[in-house]
Amino acid sequence: MKYLLFLSAVTLMTLTSCSPRLSPLTKSLRQENGWSEKELSKIQFYLSEDLILSRQRNRGTTEIVQGRVRVQNGKDIEEVIFKRGTPGVVLFTPKGDNLAIGFDSRDDSKFLVFGPNPKQSGRYTLLASDWTRYKGKVTYAGNTWEVSASSSDINLLLDLKKRGTSSKRIQQESGRRL
Repeated sequence: MKYLLFLSAVTLMTLTSCSPRLSPLTKSLRQENGWSEKELSKIQFYLSEDLILSRQRNRGTTEIVQGRVRVQNGKDIEEVIFKRGTPGVVLFTPKGDNLAIGFDSRDDSKFLVFGPNPKQSGRYTLLASDWTRYKGKVTYAGNTWEVSASSSDINLLLDLKKRGTSSKRIQQESGRRL
């Protein structure tokens, strides 16, 4: 029994030590490291939460029959789903500190824009052209999509390994006598 418990503990430590430690990208982290657009394009980013983009392609059809307008309730809803941890890369910087992150391996027109959010300590969050109480509007692949209001909290994460390379210089003064 003790052997099984020991083996489980070792397996758990091995799995957790190999998994990446994801940290949110922040404006201060970017400034501290002085990352250029070229350097940022070499970093693998991840989504912090699930994200669903949706749009209504057809609002139904109308038909005029004997002078009356008849509306048929046919809706064609299209969704794009990004699971938590979906990897993405920087394609370009649209303006200021914003980053266009591509998640599709074949199409560079499919990207979402993230930027530092002062309400979240400068974390890079999903940007929308319009946030209302219940939803936001984002552009993806040249089309306008709706996202839920909770999507405004989605962060960009990166695998940040801090190494102990700092140095400290200590000097102790002995004093000065006459």
